[in-house]
Amino acid sequence: MMSSPAQSAGAAPGYRPAATMPLSAEWRRQASRRRTQLTLAFMVLLPLVVLIAFQFDTGDDRGARGTSEGSSFVSLATAGGLNFALFCLFVSASFLLVVVVALFCGDTVAGEASWGSLRYLLAVPVPRARLLAVKLVVALGYSALALLLLVGTALLAGTLRYGWEPLQSTVAAELPAGEGLLRLLAILGFLAVALLAVAGLAFLLSVLTDAPLGAVGGAALLWILSSILDQITQLGVVRNFLPTHYSNAWVGLLSTEVQTDDLMKGMISGIAYATIFWALAFWRFTRKDIVS
Repeated sequence: MMSSPAQSAGAAPGYRPAATMPLSAEWRRQASRRRTQLTLAFMVLLPLVVLIAFQFDTGDDRGARGTSEGSSFVSLATAGGLNFALFCLFVSASFLLVVVVALFCGDTVAGEASWGSLRYLLAVPVPRARLLAVKLVVALGYSALALLLLVGTALLAGTLRYGWEPLQSTVAAELPAGEGLLRLLAILGFLAVALLAVAGLAFLLSVLTDAPLGAVGGAALLWILSSILDQITQLGVVRNFLPTHYSNAWVGLLSTEVQTDDLMKGMISGIAYATIFWALAFWRFTRKDIVS
């Protein structure tokens, strides 16, 4: 009878490394954590708070509103459920979504280390690469769920309040509701890919430190720094390589003819940065002395 490689190495009978730490178990563990529950609840609550805030609009400032991109989203936010969902996505994309993704991906390993439970997970034993892969997949899953909850709640609440109307913008002709919904989903998909750079950076920092706040805050601060540097035109072509340079390329999806050049560059940038950061995280974690 042939013995398995694990048994040959002295492992207990029946031990299979690939069966340790299933995704479902990690998903339930993270779901039971208070920070997960509060974050997801906030993503549902935010559109409702914005909806209530719009009820206090007296119209006195309509003449003072400018023609900037931000002002156009504000002025059209109550034109229908699609526009309301688009506005909620617009006000959240530059900071809130960055913090949420950084929270889920930056806390996942560093949180275990801060509690002193990481070494016990490895003593089960769970292979290091599998532990890291499972935690990454679950963190990305909760990040995607947060985005869906935000947009889904905003779309439902906005449609109930303002109706199912065509999608309007200042950069294109009015889009029928069906096509507008597809454009909104495409914007959500682009943001999800672009935010992979944040996920990769936060995950790398989570491996490098035992302080969850350091990983989450470090990723958010570095993202803000990249945004600031992107505003300095003197940097020239260097700005094109910053992870935040194409973060607003999703506006091209609102044009009558979709502008795909910056969209493709933004997605390539997000995937490239995420791949580099994740590779460094796996390389470091598989060689790191775990004492926490």
